[in-house]
Amino acid sequence: MLKLADLIESQQGIRPDRTSLGISEAVIDSRLAIPASLFVAVENGHQFVKAAFQRGSNLALIQQDVDDDIAVLDLTVPFTAQTVIPEPPFAIRVEDTTVSLQKLAAFWRKRFVIRVLGITGSVGKSTTKELVAEILSQRYRTLKNMGNYNNEIGLPLTLLRLTAGYECAVLEMGFYVPGEIKLLCDIALPQVGIITNIGTVHAERAGSQAAIAKGKSELVQALPESPVGTAILNLDDPWVVPMAKQTKANVFFYGLDPKADLWADEIVSQGLNGIRFRLHYLGESYPMQAPVIGQHSIHTVLRAASAALVEGLEMPEIIQGLQQASSQLRLVTVHTRQGALLLDDTYNASPESTLAALNLLHDLPGRKIAVLGGMYELGIYEQSGHEKVGIRAAQIVDRLYTYGEHARMISAAALQAGLSAYAVTEFDDPDSLIDELQSTLKEGDVVLVKGSHGLRMDRIVQALEVEE
Repeated sequence: MLKLADLIESQQGIRPDRTSLGISEAVIDSRLAIPASLFVAVENGHQFVKAAFQRGSNLALIQQDVDDDIAVLDLTVPFTAQTVIPEPPFAIRVEDTTVSLQKLAAFWRKRFVIRVLGITGSVGKSTTKELVAEILSQRYRTLKNMGNYNNEIGLPLTLLRLTAGYECAVLEMGFYVPGEIKLLCDIALPQVGIITNIGTVHAERAGSQAAIAKGKSELVQALPESPVGTAILNLDDPWVVPMAKQTKANVFFYGLDPKADLWADEIVSQGLNGIRFRLHYLGESYPMQAPVIGQHSIHTVLRAASAALVEGLEMPEIIQGLQQASSQLRLVTVHTRQGALLLDDTYNASPESTLAALNLLHDLPGRKIAVLGGMYELGIYEQSGHEKVGIRAAQIVDRLYTYGEHARMISAAALQAGLSAYAVTEFDDPDSLIDELQSTLKEGDVVLVKGSHGLRMDRIVQALEVEE
């Protein structure tokens, strides 16, 4: 169990022998505080220190003044034999709470002999994480990120959940700017790095697709040398393939190309029942199916199977794990009161993920309707990314509804590509869009709802779905 002594040692290199106070969990949201937890005050979190204490936290990590009646252990000055440790609950002052959290997580990670698999890429990180963790859990006790805890704060919080019982950790690593993946690797020390693909999402911050590729490659560069380290790379992505020359680790390629170490063919979508395909490995073929939606999901399957092979699982175990997987893509299906089927893919959107969702819509029977919002953080690819989606939508949908200013580029491209003006309607108000859908949807319709998270298009799904 993590202890106060660990926290002090991680910050100052001195381990006090006069405290045995344990830390049950680290949180940044006072509402999630539990007895004996450590509350880390980031950004405006300092105003919630007392709330965390009321919920049971014993300790709070702070970098600015808090209420006078809260006892404080000051670690911005050297810890000595004369330093008084207050009775809990109390605050611990540091120069920077985020940096201190990272130091503590790095310190705690080094306490364990454990296999760490890092996952990054533009699209598919979370679904890959879930499926990899699920398959590995058949043999190993596996830790994984909670939700989207994949950044400079979330990943450390995840690592602080490590206990002696865990044998491996599957960690999604998010990226916005160069250097961020390296920081996460310095904390987590992965032996395996999985790259999904390099798209255009986050180009607004990173600058270009080339800059994104450079940032993502920090994962493979951080891996230990072969045979300890292994980079699992997408042979179908021209931005990923060159990363093989940027690592000293062993390289394991996956993809649809027979040159890959693990590859697949005969991929057939079975709609909402998953996909059927054939895996190829070491000259052997394995026909199978998996409950993941859409032909594009084959790469998620290949990544998970590759990771399992690298970690020593046998192919029969992997096949069983894939066939029994309960993990599903972020897309959720619900029904409306009219009997239409809603494909809820509102968690987020990029050109790549939206094209994949449209391809799934194409595979399903019924009148095809797309409700598409804009895609954020595309930078120089904003125009081209939205236009690609509009062109593909024109080839697939019977009706196109767009939501928000950015999405007007989708509707314009769809019209230019030949979709009838009657079939395209633009909305800026969610309530008007909901009213339109409620009045026009009918039994047998299949409706894709997708857009960037900031648009909160989940509200549209919530307004339309019926409890089953």
